[in-house]
Amino acid sequence: MEEIDPGSLAEVAYGLFEIYLNRELRLRGPYLFELVEQGTDLEADVREIFGRFRDDYPDLADALLRRFGGIDAIYAPLREGEGVLPSKTTRMYWIVQDAPGPSERGLDDDQVGKWLIFAPPEGVDEAWRKIRDETVSGTLGISAKVSTAKPNPDSRDERSVIYVYTRDWADEADVMRVRERLRELGFTERIGYKRNIETYRGEYSEEGRKVTYYSA
Repeated sequence: MEEIDPGSLAEVAYGLFEIYLNRELRLRGPYLFELVEQGTDLEADVREIFGRFRDDYPDLADALLRRFGGIDAIYAPLREGEGVLPSKTTRMYWIVQDAPGPSERGLDDDQVGKWLIFAPPEGVDEAWRKIRDETVSGTLGISAKVSTAKPNPDSRDERSVIYVYTRDWADEADVMRVRERLRELGFTERIGYKRNIETYRGEYSEEGRKVTYYSA
């Protein structure tokens, strides 16, 4: 069996730990981003939750400790916004925020689609806060995600991109409801909506070629 690169394993492990951490904190109350932005001291919680993570996924936890040297090096960037604000996040390519409540479909479902919003580096944190908070309130789409400051070899644009997902691209009323709410939040420039189908096919915008399903 091919040996896994330790650096790649640590990157995957960190992403999984943030998911685990968010889930455990949410079971106790506020979201991670709420605690960080309120300046709450999370060290004891992070240490405890990392201990549980290590019990459940010892190989991943050990990969994190080898990469970062200890829990202090994992916790300190969290306090500064790692995994919370795109401009402060350098350990993951994306920050994801799901809407509350059970989801009938995952984001990999063929019926799912998303509005694409591009933001300059100096404005992405404010844009993400608006969309994140609205997603958490349950008044936008089923999920949202934003690209981060971690250099991505697959990126085709210096701007950050925010995806605002809706459950069913064929439900035009819901798709346009989300678009109208985005407009009310200040995203008034024309943006495109892309279905997962096009993403899976590897179809991206090219001169003279349209891959957006809606534009508004």
